[in-house]
Amino acid sequence: MITGSLVALVTPMHPNGEVHWEELDRLVDFHIENGTHGIVAVGTTGESATLDPEEHCQVIGHIIKRVDGRVPVIAGTGGNSTREAIDLTSEARKLGADACLLVVPYYNKPTQEGLYQHFKTIAEAVPDMQQMLYNVPGRTACDMLNETVLRLADIPNIVGIKDATGNIPRGIELIEALQGRLVVYSGDDATAAELMLAGAKGNVSVTANVAPKAMAQLCEAAIAGNREEVERLNALLMPLNRKLFLEANPIPVKWALHRMGLISEGIRLPLTPLSEKFHGEVEDALKAAGVL
Repeated sequence: MITGSLVALVTPMHPNGEVHWEELDRLVDFHIENGTHGIVAVGTTGESATLDPEEHCQVIGHIIKRVDGRVPVIAGTGGNSTREAIDLTSEARKLGADACLLVVPYYNKPTQEGLYQHFKTIAEAVPDMQQMLYNVPGRTACDMLNETVLRLADIPNIVGIKDATGNIPRGIELIEALQGRLVVYSGDDATAAELMLAGAKGNVSVTANVAPKAMAQLCEAAIAGNREEVERLNALLMPLNRKLFLEANPIPVKWALHRMGLISEGIRLPLTPLSEKFHGEVEDALKAAGVL
């Protein structure tokens, strides 16, 4: 079972938008040195929507090679095209990913039956790859209901779900209804601690990009049920959890990493660099967390 702090890794880029491979290596090493338990390669925080399929697979392969088995690598292989998701998932398997993360299809707004058939078809097409569902209705405009997740839990190689609804009662209801058939992970930094205390086994985290050590410690404490330590660490990280979403993710977190001297300023259109009016707020949050 993959557990703990799973960083939703950004994809560093040169100012012209090309992938910065040297900085990607630096980020991988930075996370492993600071206790991150797993790396999500080319998820939506990694700008999967603007990498073409060849680049997408190149970045996944590059991260797997750099990690070299030191921590699990979960490849982001979702999309709003079932065929494309199958192709990416199959390629990630060949590249050696430990699991794949499949986002709910965005924009085309399938029905619950459509969601079920989408994920079932991918799972059956690549049966020897562990697959994690990813529900983030705030970004996809499509909400996969708990009832649909329970149906998908019957498929052997669907092993987990990243719940980024931010709805704690709903998340707890899902954990209880699954009875261990799927592993539940938080996908919302602001509410992750409470969901892990209620039984989730980790957090797919944006905040971990800039505060990997504290997020790893928080996840370990929460999974162990150490509420006192969780509250201390959560208070430390909460300003970052909020300020890293002042504009659409990953705009603020890429600016923060640039401010920390870890990456260049590159980001791909239609995303643009963080508005100057927010620089001070993000910088203050970095200082409050002790990472700047």
